[in-house]
Amino acid sequence: MVENSIVKQISEFTWEIPRGAMPQMQVPVRIFATEEIIKHALTDISFQQAMNVACLPGVEEAVMVMPDVHQGYGFPIGAVAAMRLNDGVISPGGIGYDINCGVRLLSSQIPFKNAKDKLEKLSYLLDAAAPSGVGATSSFNLKRDDLEKICSQGVAWARGAGYATENDLRRIEEHGSLAGGSLSAVSSRAIERGMHQLGTLGSGNHFLEVDVVDEIFFPEAAAAYGLFEGCLVVQIHCGSRGFGHQICTDYVQEFQNSVRRYGIEVMDRELVCAPLDSKDANEYLQAMRAAANYAFVNRQILANGVRQAFEQCFSGSERGYLQQVYDVAHNIGKMETHIVHGIKKKLCVHRKGATRAFGPGHPDLPEEYSSVGQPVLIPGSMGTASWVLAGTQKSMEVSFGSACHGAGRLKSRAQAKRSVRGDQLVHDLAKQGIIVRAGSLSGVAEEAPNAYKDVDEVIEAVTGVGIARKVARLKPVVVVKG
Repeated sequence: MVENSIVKQISEFTWEIPRGAMPQMQVPVRIFATEEIIKHALTDISFQQAMNVACLPGVEEAVMVMPDVHQGYGFPIGAVAAMRLNDGVISPGGIGYDINCGVRLLSSQIPFKNAKDKLEKLSYLLDAAAPSGVGATSSFNLKRDDLEKICSQGVAWARGAGYATENDLRRIEEHGSLAGGSLSAVSSRAIERGMHQLGTLGSGNHFLEVDVVDEIFFPEAAAAYGLFEGCLVVQIHCGSRGFGHQICTDYVQEFQNSVRRYGIEVMDRELVCAPLDSKDANEYLQAMRAAANYAFVNRQILANGVRQAFEQCFSGSERGYLQQVYDVAHNIGKMETHIVHGIKKKLCVHRKGATRAFGPGHPDLPEEYSSVGQPVLIPGSMGTASWVLAGTQKSMEVSFGSACHGAGRLKSRAQAKRSVRGDQLVHDLAKQGIIVRAGSLSGVAEEAPNAYKDVDEVIEAVTGVGIARKVARLKPVVVVKG
């Protein structure tokens, strides 16, 4: 673990581990956090992991660490690292096993006060619309040709199949499709796992949640996003399921050979990687993009089911329609252009447990969001608030257009289960007016609110630095979990 004396405070919410803290470091580690978050992070190996990332070839400017940080596989969760294309690397550990785990937000004009008597019914309809749990399968019987199109086209496939609107595509990061995704770089085992899990939620920290817009802080952005105080919204948090997990597993194993082949020294074997200009990296990128496109489609299929559930529950009301606000990835690697010290550079940005947060005027944003910035979706933990933020120009200047992705764990899943019983937690949440539908009570215990940081403190750090701006606070009323 890192010594406290190594972490230097730069400003109220910015800290730094200097480049000289380890002789192999190419760049410093820059941390956005409160003092309390720093104290907790020093109790695990997350800062050491960030320092190890700073030793990778071709890393640009600094390794950024967000306030939801906690230790992960290779990279800490809550990290951003941008690699130069000519001498940098791609590392599966910098993207994660759940490739393109992300969040989608749908909004409505249904007032909570008019809907509260129907929430019990809605919870059962949503539970049926979102198969969940470890190994959950869907009713989709995909053919290999379908899977190939999903992996190469992303949500454009869902649009053609009638599961998405043109407006949905416009309001997804990268329009729901990373170019270059190909099934040709994917193992037969990954294909087998992907054939039966499209349109499923999964387990762990994945969820489908109905919230109420509790408070609005940036009215112009809320109006642009279609958020109305006191009305229902829906969050969908999931990723590429077993398909992406198997792809990461396969390439972590393959890249054990790559680091030897290319003579790359890594400080941790979990940081195995390959040069971005190599055949190995190209194959991984094809497979990773295939999984990312699969995940975008997965959330789209779930959103389609959620819309049907709302229409059934609130039949006869046009206000039952759910509008897409945005869909963002938080486990992904992407080629993006950023300005570094006044020079425009194309970089491979690894975001692991970090969300894209592009500022106003960025050409990748829908026109209606251009003046306020990209929606940044920050779910809390079960039973606590979630947040909608807006990306800022400062995020483009100091964090490669990135912000945090959630509250961040305080306790391991095993520790959480020892601290609370699942049935008691469901009962306690019901007394707070939160309906929980879950296939596993032990799974509920793993995701207890006290297993996570205070999401409001995380938001204070992010907005205090200025890499995102508060738009709206959301309060949960229905939670569907695996």
